[in-house]
Amino acid sequence: MRAGRLLTALLLLQNRGRMTAEELAAELEVSVRTVYRDIEALSASGVPVYADRGRNGGYQLVAGYRTRLTGLTEEEAQSLSLAGLPSAAAELGLGTVLAAAQLKLSAALPPELRGRAGRIAERFHLDVPGWHRGIESLPVLSAVADAVWSARRIRVRYERWGPREVERTLEPLGLVLKAGNWYVVARSAGAERTYRVSRIRELTDLGEQFERPAEFDLAGYWQEWSAQFERRMYSRPATVRLSPRAQALVPFYAGSVGARALQAALDGGAEPDGEGWLTIRLPVEPGEPAIGELLRFGPHLEVLEPADLRAEVAAAIEEMGRIHG
Repeated sequence: MRAGRLLTALLLLQNRGRMTAEELAAELEVSVRTVYRDIEALSASGVPVYADRGRNGGYQLVAGYRTRLTGLTEEEAQSLSLAGLPSAAAELGLGTVLAAAQLKLSAALPPELRGRAGRIAERFHLDVPGWHRGIESLPVLSAVADAVWSARRIRVRYERWGPREVERTLEPLGLVLKAGNWYVVARSAGAERTYRVSRIRELTDLGEQFERPAEFDLAGYWQEWSAQFERRMYSRPATVRLSPRAQALVPFYAGSVGARALQAALDGGAEPDGEGWLTIRLPVEPGEPAIGELLRFGPHLEVLEPADLRAEVAAAIEEMGRIHG
């Protein structure tokens, strides 16, 4: 453990130049006193590190010194696929591993390339979750990820919609982060299925290895499953009239499903009427969720068909009017 910390301290000094004991302590997550001992150990082992005293002082390496101890461990190499998703890496328990891998990569680059990599990090940042949402914080996520890495069976108690709890034995094949939500793709009873990690109420590692199917393609599976999920969720077609303002709001209020429906209508030759209103077929969720989806547009959307949905929306508007006086 200490050897790894000494190497990290050495790479920090090599990549960043002068650093104070407090800065090193914060990076290494240790006390300042531990940093003092680590620097002494580096110096005793022959590393040319020295201290500048005074207010602007700190530790730094002799000019021109570079270590070649930059080989990546297996865990560090695996974590690099999450290099643009530090919060996701932390959720998977790979935050410190990823940081160490990035340090080693930076140390291995020549100065001019290291400078370019730093400029990219300074100018571009990827933030995955949508507005007003964060990545789920899940106590079982690291255990699920560990089972995915090592191809081990797990037993879970899972809350289905209803709610209703079931028990399943899973062979986890992959993890997907979608709009801040984690999903595990797993084989259960011989078929690939998708489970939302936040609905796993209990997890037991069975300690049994399974053979991962060589032909399984996580990205391809997710694309196909997402399309099927979308068709199931938005299974109720509605004929609606959209004002010019509603047409502009479709991507925001009805998402990609609504945007595709709007584009399909335009590609099919639909034209606005004299007031600029456009009639399209808009897929909505069955039941009450559809009412909320449509009411988001306010007075800029009119439901034409089906008649029962039009009546439900009208009743909701009437009730809202009564509540608001």
